[in-house]
Amino acid sequence: MKQYNLGFISDTDLYNHVLETVKAYSCEMDLKKFNKNLIDPVKLTFDTIVYDQSYKETIEFEVLRQLDKTNSNLIGYFHQNIFKYFSKDWQVPKKGYDIQNPKEKIFVEMKNKHNTMNSSSGAKTYMKMQGVVIADSDAQCFLVEIIAKKSQNIPWVVTIDGEKQKPIENIRRVSIDKFYEIVTKDKLAFQKLCSILPTVIKDTVDSLKTKNKENTVFEELTNLSPDLLTSLYLLSFEKYEGFKGLKF
Repeated sequence: MKQYNLGFISDTDLYNHVLETVKAYSCEMDLKKFNKNLIDPVKLTFDTIVYDQSYKETIEFEVLRQLDKTNSNLIGYFHQNIFKYFSKDWQVPKKGYDIQNPKEKIFVEMKNKHNTMNSSSGAKTYMKMQGVVIADSDAQCFLVEIIAKKSQNIPWVVTIDGEKQKPIENIRRVSIDKFYEIVTKDKLAFQKLCSILPTVIKDTVDSLKTKNKENTVFEELTNLSPDLLTSLYLLSFEKYEGFKGLKF
């Protein structure tokens, strides 16, 4: 085991957490997975013609888009679950808040970007936190943003039904670097993690020694029809009137 020397997380826990993420990283795609949420062949037709590209290129972009969406969600879990390795007081419950520390009465909702919540979901989250601090004045609730506009630890002020709420000191909007500082007492903790992360990822990838996973989407689409455009429409609309046996 290499030494990563972060201090706030053991080398073994860091390695294993990154390894778990790498193993789950989505790199392959088959037709069933590709069409899990039903692709829109009309949009893909527009994309192909408007962007002046081949249907194969359009499908490749769609495959990459779907893989990226899956992996972005996975990275969210990486950020969330790493805190349970910092100390036994930090928990990642299956329900309720994303992260909590019952001993210090800290409750956390974590978002990837500062703009991922609309006003409705933001108000709902805020009111949930408001209920916590009203019930216990010692409790602290944090909205932690991984990609924030700037480093910050400020009262979270929201507008509900057109009315701007008065700041509550115990409900705060916190960037991920400041949250790491709260948890570890080291203001550079997040920077240190980011600095060593490429090394840890490479170590775990090298340890797996796996071949590139296969993308079978094109092969399976060709089995539906030799023409990719026809295959795309048959994939979604084969049971619609007039589409069975369709050829472009």
